[in-house]
Amino acid sequence: MISVTVAICTHNRAKDTGDAIESVLKQNYASEEIEIVVVDNRSTDDTAKVVNDLSKRHGSRIRYIFEDKLGLSVARNRAIREARGKYILFLDDDALASRDWVRNIVEVFESDKAIGCVGGRIDPIWEAKEPDWIPEEHRSVFTILDYANEVKEMPAPSIPYGANVAFRLSVFLHIKLFREDLGRVGTNLLSSEESELIARLRTGYKVYYTPFAPVQHKIAKERTTKKWFLKRIFWQGVSDAVKRNDTSFIAVLKHTVRMFQAILSSLFSIFHFKTFIRQVVKICYRNGSLVGILRYNGRG
Repeated sequence: MISVTVAICTHNRAKDTGDAIESVLKQNYASEEIEIVVVDNRSTDDTAKVVNDLSKRHGSRIRYIFEDKLGLSVARNRAIREARGKYILFLDDDALASRDWVRNIVEVFESDKAIGCVGGRIDPIWEAKEPDWIPEEHRSVFTILDYANEVKEMPAPSIPYGANVAFRLSVFLHIKLFREDLGRVGTNLLSSEESELIARLRTGYKVYYTPFAPVQHKIAKERTTKKWFLKRIFWQGVSDAVKRNDTSFIAVLKHTVRMFQAILSSLFSIFHFKTFIRQVVKICYRNGSLVGILRYNGRG
């Protein structure tokens, strides 16, 4: 009997997806109770071949599903609809699960029926050296999470991250799935689909964190550039604006004023790099927020 569905949603990461599947196959958990659902979100590389080759070797516990509509939230919703387990555990296609990942996630769920969501630690695997210019408060944009040294509830606004997040499948009988106007589509960096869903989930369920179910998350070299980092911050601003759906003149004015305040502050800190980069982060975020507001109501 299937008790756990591990869902891996992927787009053009054939090798990484294969590595992620292999890490799940090595779990310290009854293999007959785990199914692996791979949702191929319109990949054009060898993803189908990699997954199907593994399925031939390991049997029907690995299921390949092609989702033609592009979008991470679309792919995750497809995985939820296809899941047969009591719990659905999402693993990023560029992440590797530790051997006790499934067991320790399930243990938290089974400790309290009111727990609807569980997340775990996410440790980085840097393809290149970790940049020393990243502000500590913004390391989370690289999907790094080390929330606590013990199993504990995560009060709002803290949330698990999508590279290592699990849900009691039955919660989706009571709440809607991921918003498909949020989340990455192709190469854009739209996000906030997880925080929006978890905020709704919290009205009826608890959210927990465990440090004992870690995954390792690969951070590609191209993601360690200042260009990628600032682009990611910009898209966070877009995402937050779309999530809030606040298209009022006051919202536009607030972000405009704060963006110009950050521009002015950056001019005074140009010779102090860490202070300067923090101001540039604010500029990019406010700029993204304005784009999100205008995009959402069709004026942009």
